Amino acid sequence: MRARIVLACAEERSNTEVSAALRLCKQTVGKWRGRFVAQRLDGLLDEPRPGAPREISDAQVEHVLTVTLESMPSNATHWSTRLLARRCGMSQSAVSRIWRAFALQPHRSETFKLSRDPLFIEKVRDIVGLYLNPPERALVLCIDEKAQIQALDRTQPLLPMRPGQIERRIHDYERHGTTSLFAALEMASGQVMGECHRRHRALEFRQFLDTVDAATPAELDVHLILDNYGTHKTPLIQRWRVRHPRYHWHFTPTGSSWINLVERWFATLTERQLRRGAHRSTPELEAALRHYVETYNQDPKPFVWTKTADQILAAVARFCKRTSDSGH
Repeated sequence: MRARIVLACAEERSNTEVSAALRLCKQTVGKWRGRFVAQRLDGLLDEPRPGAPREISDAQVEHVLTVTLESMPSNATHWSTRLLARRCGMSQSAVSRIWRAFALQPHRSETFKLSRDPLFIEKVRDIVGLYLNPPERALVLCIDEKAQIQALDRTQPLLPMRPGQIERRIHDYERHGTTSLFAALEMASGQVMGECHRRHRALEFRQFLDTVDAATPAELDVHLILDNYGTHKTPLIQRWRVRHPRYHWHFTPTGSSWINLVERWFATLTERQLRRGAHRSTPELEAALRHYVETYNQDPKPFVWTKTADQILAAVARFCKRTSDSGH
């Protein structure tokens, strides 16, 4: 900003003209114009500020970063601010400030998985193409199963939320059976078709396909997006595919469930219904799941896919390069 002021003033423009062009007040333009005239380039530098002199040198900062990134403590899997402070002979707050300045968070860890599907590129382009440019007179349904949902009940009563006190629940629980939720998310409208089954086999999956077939208009083609689970490719399902030629099947790459939009809906279901829910029996759990689907369909919100296939593949390529260059 200071350099732009000086360059604009060099064109023999007044302070008023420069301030209007750069959207600054005239006092700011006059200040830096005068300092440049008096001290030339040195006048554009900051003047010494009040406060204690700096005590941590660049070499100490580099040492903290090197130890953090290239080593680990003998009694832990990652550094804490206090462990590293003792190692480097610094205060815990100094280490914390250095980590914040360089966006280092050793206490955090995330997971990832790279697909090894030989047709990864083709499948990504196929499915993302359906999301970004869906075919006319056709439905795009994202299908999957959330298997082994447990009906869990707490062993002691819940202590409800009150002013100044968050909700509290006991950590242990009792199991009362499991169920599996088969779901089909319509990409355009966000509507969900759901069906609970006690078992998770090809037979139950075919029953759900029959439910989907009965609920979709017969004159429309249907594009199904689903993963590579074994129940989706059994002879029973293959025969169903032959008898229903209007269905077009699109399988996600192996290890890439993130590309199936119904997985995002399952995450919402877990957050809003399952994680803090208490169910004393499997029928009670199934009733809660059906109620959630019915309530959700009253005001569905479609998930909008934004990234193109090229953007996804470029991100995967960058990540592959980082992992291959890491030396591990």
